[in-house]
Amino acid sequence: MSDSKNDREIIEAALFAAGGALDAATLGKLIGRPKKSVIQIALDLVREYASRETGIEVIDLGERYVMQVKPKYTDVVRPLAPKELSAPMLRTLSMIAYHQPLIQSDLVDMRGNSAYDHIRELKERGFVEAVPHGRTKLLRTTSLFADYFGLESNDPELVKKKIVELSRLQSGQSGLNKWLGRRFIGVTPMYESLMGMCGIREYRVINAYDPTEEELDELEDVYKLVISKGYAEKVSKYYDGEILEVSSTTFDDLVDSIKLLENVGDEDKVSSSIEKITEFKERYVSKALVISKKVQPATEMVARIVSDLRLGVSSSGIMIAPDYGRSADGVEVSDGADILIPTHRTMEGDLLKRVCSKYDAVIDGLKKLEDN
Repeated sequence: MSDSKNDREIIEAALFAAGGALDAATLGKLIGRPKKSVIQIALDLVREYASRETGIEVIDLGERYVMQVKPKYTDVVRPLAPKELSAPMLRTLSMIAYHQPLIQSDLVDMRGNSAYDHIRELKERGFVEAVPHGRTKLLRTTSLFADYFGLESNDPELVKKKIVELSRLQSGQSGLNKWLGRRFIGVTPMYESLMGMCGIREYRVINAYDPTEEELDELEDVYKLVISKGYAEKVSKYYDGEILEVSSTTFDDLVDSIKLLENVGDEDKVSSSIEKITEFKERYVSKALVISKKVQPATEMVARIVSDLRLGVSSSGIMIAPDYGRSADGVEVSDGADILIPTHRTMEGDLLKRVCSKYDAVIDGLKKLEDN
């Protein structure tokens, strides 16, 4: 049997070579000594390194011990250290750690097919174990994962707290969302108020039509994207998830848009919003009943509002047009119009207020012409 000095040096060498934590039982087998003796030697090393003026420390993790660079020097020596986990793989690992036991197919839904490669490497490196679960697998972290992050054990609650802590240190709450696999509904700025109508709180406002680098990064965390009707082809260049095309020309459009999101919204809020919009529509239809003049819609958008208000239509009627002047096809639509309807580019406020402004422009304009 080796003497006590040799025992100490062997344990010290083992901790240096391991690159991670070693438990007392493993060290005991290495030197042929009982666990109690190993613990005493290891604690002596902990105290000795703590008293030295050195960049290395030995940490007691509860009958498991690790030799590592002192935290204040880690950034300095990081460029010389072995390659760490890549950011995408670390994100995959963090999702497993936070949600464990996590069904592999659910992880792939969150991370995409690249997760399969990540899982394979994480298993090879000993950070993750996969247990058969029906046609898929259940993923969990291992004790080596706990060692890697300096945890006392692989207890799921302890692991979860560590993941939250690391994420917030890296990039705050937005980073936390990425690490934990939280995904959001994305919505272009004009339709933000639609989220309120549906009672949706977890969303991100993103200019998906011409996104910046930062917005492209945000789109990775979006599982449904709400955009204006007619822009799906353009947006699909930047986003490959589910696209919901909505419009807000009429009250019925608003109701249809809400119904598209009702499965992810608050049921009570969805119902109350639809009821409120329906009441507004009925109110405007009642206002239009007293109008006898016939109208001539200049565009399909105007025709839909006119139809909603049940106004008479004639080729010699009062010309109603949107206020944007030239259309996307280069056609001048506003010239010679008797009534101009405000469009989104000239309006502010939520979607319901904007729809009301269009209907007000039609009804008020017609009443004014009838009074003259």
